[in-house]
Amino acid sequence: MNKPAEIKKGRKYDQVLNGARQVFMSDGFEGASVDTIAKCAGVSKATLYSYFADKRLLFMEVATCECGKQAAAAIDSLDMDDKPEHVLSTAGSHMLRFLLSEFGQRVFRICVAETDRFPELGQRFWDSGPGQVERTLRRYFDHAIARGELKIDDKSLAAHQFAELCKAELFPRLVFGMQTEFSEAERARVVKGAVEMFMARYGT
Repeated sequence: MNKPAEIKKGRKYDQVLNGARQVFMSDGFEGASVDTIAKCAGVSKATLYSYFADKRLLFMEVATCECGKQAAAAIDSLDMDDKPEHVLSTAGSHMLRFLLSEFGQRVFRICVAETDRFPELGQRFWDSGPGQVERTLRRYFDHAIARGELKIDDKSLAAHQFAELCKAELFPRLVFGMQTEFSEAERARVVKGAVEMFMARYGT
């Protein structure tokens, strides 16, 4: 297994990261050049390479930071004292919005393509995205179970089941290039169905 590369943190770290994010968002991973990223970030290539050894590592740092921000925004929007239907609907909408976003798709495709060669990429993506969602849902399940609103024996499995339900139909259509734009009505339909099915299994 390859040893995870270390990332240097310094005064221009955020500057490099912000420039890289802009370029990756506009040009994608393959289209983004180190020269363009350095220019956008306002640093020299030497400075960029002093923080990140290669473009792959830089992309994953951007990706994991972005996933972390998305997850944090979703967590902040959840009310642990609210009813399961409301909390799950909010969480599901956040997850689906990121999964269907252009950036979310780029992250997913790069992780799938590179994980065999660089296993740490998949682990970092998991920890900042799906893993954080699982931990948050499990905390909420504890509250809802204590209030008698849910009955769940395997909370980890239940969290991932809900996440998978939120990907139904739309995510596969996007992955296979059958559809690239989705209306709010299409998204709401999937999340509503996910919540209803989850509650049918675990609601009291």
